[in-house]
Amino acid sequence: MKIHEYQAKELLRAHGVPVPRGYAAFTVREAEEAAQKLGGSVWVVKAQIHAGGRGKGGGVKLARTLAEVQQLAGQILGMQLKTHQTGPEGQKVRRLLVEEGADIKKEYYVAALTDRATQSVALMASSEGGMDIEEVAHKTPEKIIKVFVDPLVGLTDAQALELARGIGVPEASQAEAVDVFRKLYACYMDTDASLAEINPLILEGSVNGRPGHIKALDAKFNFDANALFRHPDIVAYRDLDEEDPAEVEASKFDLSYISLDGNIGCLVNGAGLAMATMDTIRLFGGEPANFLDVGGGATAEKVTEAFKIMLKNDKVKGILVNIFGGIMKCDTIAEGVVAACKAVNLSVPLVVRMKGTNEDLGKKILAESGLPIISADTMAEAATKIVAAVK
Repeated sequence: MKIHEYQAKELLRAHGVPVPRGYAAFTVREAEEAAQKLGGSVWVVKAQIHAGGRGKGGGVKLARTLAEVQQLAGQILGMQLKTHQTGPEGQKVRRLLVEEGADIKKEYYVAALTDRATQSVALMASSEGGMDIEEVAHKTPEKIIKVFVDPLVGLTDAQALELARGIGVPEASQAEAVDVFRKLYACYMDTDASLAEINPLILEGSVNGRPGHIKALDAKFNFDANALFRHPDIVAYRDLDEEDPAEVEASKFDLSYISLDGNIGCLVNGAGLAMATMDTIRLFGGEPANFLDVGGGATAEKVTEAFKIMLKNDKVKGILVNIFGGIMKCDTIAEGVVAACKAVNLSVPLVVRMKGTNEDLGKKILAESGLPIISADTMAEAATKIVAAVK
């Protein structure tokens, strides 16, 4: 699950990480009121969507008068913002963040994320803040510093200082950087995040000879969906407008569904088998339209809903059902497939491959249904038949 920047900053602020003052706004009027409450003479009007690269796409603008705040808010709200993470269709802007301006002397990058290889938490930092970290990793990997944190020990001062020095934080500001890194790690752990990123983390200009402060100018969080039952406050941040409507609908029926760009719908039980099914479709010249795992407890109702969700995608020209009957019995799926075909008045080719528990009974139910279902015994045969059918 993802959240907006202003929500991420609320979490950081609650954990003591310094962030700019700002207010979310849903209308032009609210944006103007936010600027008035902040005071000052410089404001930043920022589009709030679940994607990076907003500045490059025209979704982050500087305003020096209240009239400019009003003008920019009107331009950004409702725009179809396109970034390298939204795809060519872009994402409609429905929320803004209006913040006070910042005196930026230097930009850094820092993130906490799960590192499966070492079974620890990786804190990753770079002197190249404000840039896409993937680009930094590709062009100048030596500019990325990593420390690996044992969750039973936590981030130590020595590790945090290693990061601060490694990315070139001035000595006078290193204590603040260490404090921010420790609080970021605590926030990451407390919220069951899978990613907690600050980009950029800034060093502000000095004031009256005193060193500038360290502050989080932008923030991004991803959360482990399996842990959200522990965090109703974070669940309340969920913005369904930022998610694929088909994926939202699928979640209501406990279906794991992800939209893709192909034209062959896939209905499979088990995530590993679903991945293998998509690979096999591609191997035989087709393109999957979705990942769909109905899980081990699928009912006729769930299968019917799965068919409905797949067929809402106009690109789908055929469906492949690939079932391994272990806990999920083949006859149960067969009954669900027959019921689904009748309920949605299926008009695209359907290939069904079943193996496992009650396989013969499942095939008998399909054969006696009177429906034009194409049967297959192997994954290769199933993929070959569905690719041929859609062509």
